[in-house]
Amino acid sequence: MDLKLRKPEECKYDALSLGEVMLRLDPGDGRIRTARSFRAWEGGGEYNVTRGLRKCFGLRTGVITALADNEVGHLVEDFIMQGGVDTSLIKWAETDGIGRICRNGLNFTERGFGIRGAVGCADRFNTAISQAKPEDFDFDYIFGELGARWLHTGGIYAALSEQSSKTVIEAIKTAKKYGTVVSYDLNYRPSMWSAIGGLEKCQEVNKEVAQYVDVMIGNEEDFTACLGLEVEGNDANLKKLDLAGYEKMINHAAEIYPNFKVAATTLRQVKTATVNDWSALCWADGKIYKANDYDGLEIFDRVGGGDSFASGLIYGLMTTGDALKAVNYGAAHGALAMTTPGDTSMATKKEVEKIMGGGGARVVR
Repeated sequence: MDLKLRKPEECKYDALSLGEVMLRLDPGDGRIRTARSFRAWEGGGEYNVTRGLRKCFGLRTGVITALADNEVGHLVEDFIMQGGVDTSLIKWAETDGIGRICRNGLNFTERGFGIRGAVGCADRFNTAISQAKPEDFDFDYIFGELGARWLHTGGIYAALSEQSSKTVIEAIKTAKKYGTVVSYDLNYRPSMWSAIGGLEKCQEVNKEVAQYVDVMIGNEEDFTACLGLEVEGNDANLKKLDLAGYEKMINHAAEIYPNFKVAATTLRQVKTATVNDWSALCWADGKIYKANDYDGLEIFDRVGGGDSFASGLIYGLMTTGDALKAVNYGAAHGALAMTTPGDTSMATKKEVEKIMGGGGARVVR
């Protein structure tokens, strides 16, 4: 596996993300529909990855996004700064005070418990980043003059609007021109694509994106829906997907997209909202590597677990070049992220490595 990373001294950033950052409003132990107070966080599928790379693993990261220039936008910015992620690449969009021109995204999320699953209610139409066009960002300056060793983006941002699809494609093309490694989380959400062309548009965009991706993240549903792949004999929700099944699917994808150097997926079997079996797979050099199993994992807040998997995987690939170590960094980090509230990880690298090594939950004094 040769990802051909740029040298750290050549780049201002170890990793950048491109995507939407929303204000998450959390009713705590209650429900959205009956809440009288909410706890505020920040979160977004692409941003969560670079936030984890900075806060847990200590890398130099930044976020490419846009926010409406109002008090809510600056609250989101403040959260981003608290996470240590560089905010200098944020585009501040003019707004009219009531959101007609543009606004900031909101994401109401309740955690779920036992037989009651987690619930998300996003309010993100007409947001600043969904309206942003490729020319709103100087990608040649970002990837050429400033420099970034890694870019992470994904299918959630690509599905926000026609403009965001074009922005993703322009960003990754430019990143590749300057030698930046690109990772992409397919993250298929049919409801998000429905208003801009449905499955046909989803496949059109993602098939073009896939031509430039080095590290592709996604489960079987993501690969079949976004890239039009068909693989027989596997359970579509991954409950029964085995090493051989994933290897067959990815080898098929790699024949179509020989630029893929790594592909990875989480494995989750939901027993209840608060108890999941959790693991992950990674394909590299034509082989499959499986992470440790975390059976009966107790979940506090599942949102962001997959993003924390991605940040652990990326850290492992960047620092070790070992696919087995990388997928174990990802699985352990994702598992720990789901033991705390909010979209983003509160774990430390030391905690991740302890879990990777089989460490338990005894009190640390």
